[in-house]
Amino acid sequence: MSLRCGLVGLPNVGKSTLFNALSHAGAAAENYPFCTVEPNVGVVPVPDERLARVAELAGSPETTPTTIEFVDIAGLVEGAAEGEGLGNQFLAHIREVDLIVHVVRCFKDDEVAHVSGTVDPARDVDTIHTELLLKDLQTVEQRIETVEAAAKKGDPDAAAERAVFERLHAHLSKGRWARSFDASAGDRPLVDELFLLTEKPVLYAANVAESDLPDGNAHVDQLRSLTDTEGSPVVVLSAELEAQLAELDPETRQLFLEDAGLQRSGLERLIHAAYDLLNLITFFTADEKGAYAWAIEKGTQAPQAAGKVHSDMEEGFIKAETVHFSDYNAAGSEAAAREAGLLRTEGKDYVVEDGDVMEFRFNVS
Repeated sequence: MSLRCGLVGLPNVGKSTLFNALSHAGAAAENYPFCTVEPNVGVVPVPDERLARVAELAGSPETTPTTIEFVDIAGLVEGAAEGEGLGNQFLAHIREVDLIVHVVRCFKDDEVAHVSGTVDPARDVDTIHTELLLKDLQTVEQRIETVEAAAKKGDPDAAAERAVFERLHAHLSKGRWARSFDASAGDRPLVDELFLLTEKPVLYAANVAESDLPDGNAHVDQLRSLTDTEGSPVVVLSAELEAQLAELDPETRQLFLEDAGLQRSGLERLIHAAYDLLNLITFFTADEKGAYAWAIEKGTQAPQAAGKVHSDMEEGFIKAETVHFSDYNAAGSEAAAREAGLLRTEGKDYVVEDGDVMEFRFNVS
């Protein structure tokens, strides 16, 4: 699974600075609106200490981590739903991501202009929420017009579909996100095919000064009071600190983090929060060429997990030799794990767990 996270936020909130630090992609980070016009995409390896240990135990010469894509999407201003600023491009690019990472400015700096003049997380969040909702309302209104035309032509399903879309429109008009819309199993496909912006999960990145790490400040408290009601997590980080960390070697980086009172970088905390929000887990495979990490949704069964490695493995799946990383690590080798009865043979109904180390047996005729 290719996890694609869209970094969004008002101009000058530190979004591109954070993106540069996370992806080393070198996007412009100038102090003026719209310096990011086309979305920059950075593919970042997901840090997982278990992968190196799997490679060591399996005798694999190389490691290939699973990855996460960060997309730096152009800054948004009030009126984007009507095409103001770079609104049309911004909103179109959001449709292509799995998760919205909303970067919110929670720092004061007289040298970095705020598009609205002052730092106010509640106002900034409301601006972007409003634009996303307005765009979704436009989408639903267009669909209502389409089904009304179909009804006039005698489409027997059009009346029922219109009722669903009108109920959805009323829901959005109250300022509620599409992901909280109560749709039946039969109606859900109608809603999903609209690809509404407010159906996407949101992760908030509270950008603070380094001195406000790790817990944040009054601005972060204000942000949390808003996000608690919608059930969205907040990750407190400093884009400027992340930019400094990106220039350091791993050992120096860790010392730097410890001095800042942090165990993990903002990148790692963002990734793990995104994993949790998207219900993802990691399993591992290893062979004589390398050890590999793979991201799948919780609840994925063994054949579908095998398909992440190669489609032939899913089609011809027979069984999966499986040992959990904790058991594999404690045993010290595959042979020892097998001798201790820790290596299991799992069939087609097995639900893969986070940390499983798997070898798939398959047959393709």
